[in-house]
Amino acid sequence: MERKKAAFERLLNIMDELRSGCPWDKEQSFESLRILSIEEVYELSEEILNKNPDGIKKELGDLMLHLVFYSKIGEEQNLFDVADVLDSICEKLIRRHPHIFSDTEVENADDVLNNWEKIKMTEGRKSALSGVPSSLPSLVKAYRIQEKASGIGFDWDNKNQVWGKVVEEIGEFEKELHDKNMEKAEEEFGDILFALVNYARFLNINPDDALEKTNHKFIKRFKMIEEKAIEMNKDIDKMSLDEMNEIWEKSKKD
Repeated sequence: MERKKAAFERLLNIMDELRSGCPWDKEQSFESLRILSIEEVYELSEEILNKNPDGIKKELGDLMLHLVFYSKIGEEQNLFDVADVLDSICEKLIRRHPHIFSDTEVENADDVLNNWEKIKMTEGRKSALSGVPSSLPSLVKAYRIQEKASGIGFDWDNKNQVWGKVVEEIGEFEKELHDKNMEKAEEEFGDILFALVNYARFLNINPDDALEKTNHKFIKRFKMIEEKAIEMNKDIDKMSLDEMNEIWEKSKKD
């Protein structure tokens, strides 16, 4: 514990030095750091998907720096300091874990999540969905919306019902396509995606992780086509679809 305290104190001291002595660090604000913090979160996400412990450690350090940076700016503006930030999260964790710090009983993780959402509603929130940031990527937002709705009991009973909804939405989409109503088709396509996200949730699959892994897989296989085209002294845009598919299928086996 002492080693951890010393390491955190060292970071705080370094932040003080940077803020007072580095021209770039002096200029930063909440607003200027925002986009950089978003980038750091995505870099952390990539290292997690790559199962790279060293990369995760590095990106966590970068993100930790940003948290300390925001706290330093808050302190300078007499808004809050790092102690206020830490006290705030500690109090929230205690309040939202009554099964640990009080006498509430739970049977499983689902009970914990349901209690979490119900407790949030007693903290002044007007909607169970108000905690979902509007700027979240659409796929992640859909997943979080469904989680929060489920937390207060608005949910399907089982995965078969959810799959039935997926099939229903596909049928509605096909009807709009047949009627050549593209505006409605777009709406129905969104409903299909939303239903699929919900089905993934019932299977304990994170749809954003699943899609990102598929993105990586596609990039890897497509690069093999590009590399093979170079070996064959061909321009990739001159290759036939059959030639590209042959390489694609080989990459899947490899």
